[in-house]
Amino acid sequence: MGTFRLFQSSPTDTHTEMMQATYKALQKHGYADLTMQRIGDEFPKSKSLIYQHYDGKDELLVAFLEFLLTQFKSDIPGDEYADAHEHLHDILDHTLPRSPDSSYIEFTAAMTELRAQAPHNEAYREQFTKTDQFFQKHFTEIIRDGIAQGVFRECEPTQIATFIATSIHGAQNRNVTTNSAGSITATRRELTEYLQACLFTEKNDD
Repeated sequence: MGTFRLFQSSPTDTHTEMMQATYKALQKHGYADLTMQRIGDEFPKSKSLIYQHYDGKDELLVAFLEFLLTQFKSDIPGDEYADAHEHLHDILDHTLPRSPDSSYIEFTAAMTELRAQAPHNEAYREQFTKTDQFFQKHFTEIIRDGIAQGVFRECEPTQIATFIATSIHGAQNRNVTTNSAGSITATRRELTEYLQACLFTEKNDD
């Protein structure tokens, strides 16, 4: 899954249209130069609708982060897998694709910019905490399933899950904040080697 799409098609409800307008404006202008006016320029309906719902850009961006968490929960490979190794493999394809496309890079750049505001903004920090907790719990449950299925070794699932999540965040951050264009694919390769050595009971092609 090398292609990332936050908005699969043109939204039809006003809330999703606002979220898409926010995303487009954030991509174009960055956080520092983002304004309600510029978000409104991307919104296909009357700008007054945005002001009716949100007092300013930070309130709107918190709503945007809430929207993203809902999207993550619906889009990330879920409980339909009978094999934990396959489940983990597909999530890594989603979060650390072997060939990241422009949509993936644009999305991770926007999220890195918003995450950088979290140390100074409690509302942002709360939303990113919820997102990280979701991924942490998801990885932990997959590892526990894999141990029960015999495809993963006995280990401390929470520690392995933390390492995986931290590796993903670090690679995404480095990819968009430095000139290290190959950090996503390099991290995916090294993370796979780590999992082969420390988690998988048999060598599996990835």
